Amino acid sequence: MQYICPICRSCLTLNAKSWQCENRHQFDCAKEGYVNLLPVQKKNSKDPGDNKTMMFARREFLNKGYYQQLSDRVNQLAVKFSPDAQKILDIGCGEGYYSHRLFKAMQQSAKATESEDEGAQCHLQGLDISKSAIKYASKRYSELDFCVASAYEMPFADAIFDLAMRIYAPSKIDELQRVIKKDGVLITVSPGPMHHFAMKKIIYSEPKPHEEAKAELDGFTCLHQERLQYPLVLSDPIDIEHFLNMTPYAWKLTQEQKAQIAEQGLSCELDFSIEIHQRN
Repeated sequence: MQYICPICRSCLTLNAKSWQCENRHQFDCAKEGYVNLLPVQKKNSKDPGDNKTMMFARREFLNKGYYQQLSDRVNQLAVKFSPDAQKILDIGCGEGYYSHRLFKAMQQSAKATESEDEGAQCHLQGLDISKSAIKYASKRYSELDFCVASAYEMPFADAIFDLAMRIYAPSKIDELQRVIKKDGVLITVSPGPMHHFAMKKIIYSEPKPHEEAKAELDGFTCLHQERLQYPLVLSDPIDIEHFLNMTPYAWKLTQEQKAQIAEQGLSCELDFSIEIHQRN
């Protein structure tokens, strides 16, 4: 991957285990393989992004396959709308669950239509502001590249990605326009109107649905929009605990409410809005 310096925006070159620019800014690779490209002066807090508790909870929850249907559908759409993608970006990749599954799906698709050598050229770059998440992702998925960086100021050259994925991750439209190639594809996933509505009814006296996605991004044309809906049913108290801890619900529920949910089980709606955008 060709990184650019997050301080001076010049090109970075890998020298042994450090990325360096012409202005002598240096960023060392961690033993897990990732590089931290989030300078101290650009952090909004000491440890930005999801903390270790949230990361661990999400990792365990996703590994149980509760959101695999979402991952499978995103991968199907990626293969359909960007079958020849070679350079792929996962914005807000977290611990790498969606990243790795997308990478495997794109590789399998390429190998089904081309030679094995050509299919192996597929490259995926994960980016997240959480050091804890990136550390785990890089250690588990060594065939992918990961960096700690801000989605609002991404350390990548212009027009470098054929395909980008953004699942529940905020980002800056100017940066999306900059790093995605002309005719490149962006897949976004956001909460649908009824997402987790049963949880909202427990927390709020007057729960409101999420707003409908507008499917409009400056500099992009929306090619496709759909909603993916299915029920989430949890009976294992540990799975319920992980679900709550990976969401803001952990801070909004009382201990009594958490205990009651763990005892009775949890059933709520999963509602995802998936959009496919093409760079103009």
